[in-house]
Amino acid sequence: MAKTRVDGINLSYKVDGRGEPLVLIMGFAGTQMGWIFQRLAFRKYFQVISFDNRGVGGSDKPSGPYTMRSMADDTIGLMDHLGIDKAHILGVSMGGMIAQEVAINYPKRVRKLVLGCTFARTDETGGHSPEYAKALGLGEDCSDNDLRSLTIEKVLSTVFSLAFNSRLYRMSVVPLSKVYARLVATEGVAAQFEAIVGHDTLDRLNMIEAPTMVIMGTQDRLIRPSSSEVIANRIPNATLVKVDGGSHAFFLGMRGRFNREVLDFLRGS
Repeated sequence: MAKTRVDGINLSYKVDGRGEPLVLIMGFAGTQMGWIFQRLAFRKYFQVISFDNRGVGGSDKPSGPYTMRSMADDTIGLMDHLGIDKAHILGVSMGGMIAQEVAINYPKRVRKLVLGCTFARTDETGGHSPEYAKALGLGEDCSDNDLRSLTIEKVLSTVFSLAFNSRLYRMSVVPLSKVYARLVATEGVAAQFEAIVGHDTLDRLNMIEAPTMVIMGTQDRLIRPSSSEVIANRIPNATLVKVDGGSHAFFLGMRGRFNREVLDFLRGS
């Protein structure tokens, strides 16, 4: 992995393939290794750029506060370093929140936008699911302060336990993810969680100019599937794709379908 200095921190990144640039933005507490199946599929058609968000992996892990805007600025700083004027942007979960801020604040830098399993605001129609709140030991109407009172270890173990639905993945991945949760329960990951709690782009989504696809799994237990409908309704001419039975981590568990939908959208006219 290469590194570069962006906004006062070192970001770890990798470039694969050739063609139009495609920037992949990973979700909460995840590293660019989570894109393994997408890099393999997409590098045949695109120059694929993946990186570790601030707070995780090989990138620096400064203490907070972080915001989605600051992490969007990191993304643009990496594009600047690589000499990329304009790129396709794909983000999942927290990465989708960062991608929203990229498209809103840097509209001329985005060719096409893909937002996966993400939300724009936490309210009665979008945000984290009631099952997530219950698993955290909170009520459906929990406040931001309730979320901030939790230990980051509790948040991580809950997120990982709800991200996958299939029995095979839950038996193989969840036990390992609990070990991972203990290892990455750092100030940087806590600062990422704080940025998620404060995320709100709902009233600015109409500012997105790039052709947009919003894609989600219908059985997402972590984020309300209705969140994607809300986003698609607010972004001009956005396309909504529902993957039947898809979990929150459907880009891994149902990667064939996910990758086909993304490639069809990005390579279409």
